[in-house]
Amino acid sequence: MATPAAKVPPTGGADAPSHVPAVLPEIRSGVRAGALGARVAQRIEDEIVHSGWPVGRNLGSEQELQDRHGVSKSVLREAVRLVEHHGVARMRRGPGGGLFVTAPDVAPAARAMVTYLDYVGTTVDDLTDARLLLEPPAVVLASERLTEEGVRLLRGLLGQEARRRAEPGIWSQDPVHTALCELSGNPALLAFTEVLTRLTDRYAHTARRKSKAEAVRNKEVAGRSHAVIVEAVIAGDTGRACAALTEHLREAAGWLKQNRPGADGPIAWQLLEAPGAKLSELVAARIQDTIAADGWPVGALLGSEADLLDRYGTSRAVLREAVRLLEHHGVARMRRGPGGGLLVTAPDPAASIDSMALYLGHRRAGAEHLRAVREAIELGALGPVTARRGEPETAVRLEAAVRGEPPAAFHDELVHLAGNPVLTLFLRILSALRPGRAGADAARPHAAGGRERAHREVVAAILAGDESLARHRVRRDLTACHAW
Repeated sequence: MATPAAKVPPTGGADAPSHVPAVLPEIRSGVRAGALGARVAQRIEDEIVHSGWPVGRNLGSEQELQDRHGVSKSVLREAVRLVEHHGVARMRRGPGGGLFVTAPDVAPAARAMVTYLDYVGTTVDDLTDARLLLEPPAVVLASERLTEEGVRLLRGLLGQEARRRAEPGIWSQDPVHTALCELSGNPALLAFTEVLTRLTDRYAHTARRKSKAEAVRNKEVAGRSHAVIVEAVIAGDTGRACAALTEHLREAAGWLKQNRPGADGPIAWQLLEAPGAKLSELVAARIQDTIAADGWPVGALLGSEADLLDRYGTSRAVLREAVRLLEHHGVARMRRGPGGGLLVTAPDPAASIDSMALYLGHRRAGAEHLRAVREAIELGALGPVTARRGEPETAVRLEAAVRGEPPAAFHDELVHLAGNPVLTLFLRILSALRPGRAGADAARPHAAGGRERAHREVVAAILAGDESLARHRVRRDLTACHAW
């Protein structure tokens, strides 16, 4: 079972400093709404975002919300189910009840990302490479910003690890990694790293069982690595901290690949729900597990409603709520009428973008925070793309991206060519969250021409095999993009 998240000084949320430039209200502008219930859910969530995420506020009773949005009781309840699924608010019944704003965690975004990454085929190496790009910058920032309170926190987590080494089973390594990311002060780095560590832990829980003695040894090795990383951060020796972190993550990836059958191929995660999950969420997770185990056969019929009621032993109301969640995430859709039933569909990243937008809105991630993550991802993609420069498709696709519209599509294609679905998904999320995009383009009519020249210079460096020059030019272009 995952260790509870470490309590660290907040970098966002309701208590965030007022000067932090949050990515709202623009963060939700490109999110797909879908059916009426989903559109009402988005309106409720947007209201929460625009209000500064007032945790604990009562948004109104069921009847008041129904009147305000002009919908039927069934539509409103579907909207509330989605809002609750996102962890944004919770309906409380009885006298004094209503829809109360809650503080979300990253779990809904992690679940949405698991769905998409499972579908596109993600490996242990994909996860590790993404972590190697995002965690070292967080470690550097954490060391620069470290306070006495942060020192006590990190050493306290090391002490907790030492006391738990004799416990059976695989325990989460989230606390040290996520604490370092939160101490970085960048909520976007924290959010993406939380997703990656949760995915890694989920994968580790399916690994082959080891003897107690071997499990203790593995935990001791991990603990020693964490101690080296933490003490280097405290000492301000960021070079040593990053080197130890890189070695630790590569060793962890090697262990996973040795102790999990088929680890060189795509990961097939089980959607392990958090304690307290609603029955409909558990049923949805079981259905999705079945789809994943079957290789995600798009278009396949899983059965009629009657078949599914018998198979999962639940009520019609619970099943229909589970189906709505699956439809919301693009996992499956119910086809009515003769010959109908639940059909497997191909997920798209809309649910991931939606969930992450909400979470980052609550954490008050600003443009500078998003830019730091984007830069780490794009610079990290240059190595794999440069290595593939001899493949004819690489040059063709880069040239097409330079000529394409909008100019930002070049950066998306650059990361896509790296071949890591985790990085591709993360960049799509960042692209959707970029605030003020239309206004900035309008303010600089000559920007597109300048960016095309900059992109051609990047391509020239890549095709010449000069990764260092390509990194310099990409960093320069991203700085210019931010200014524009």
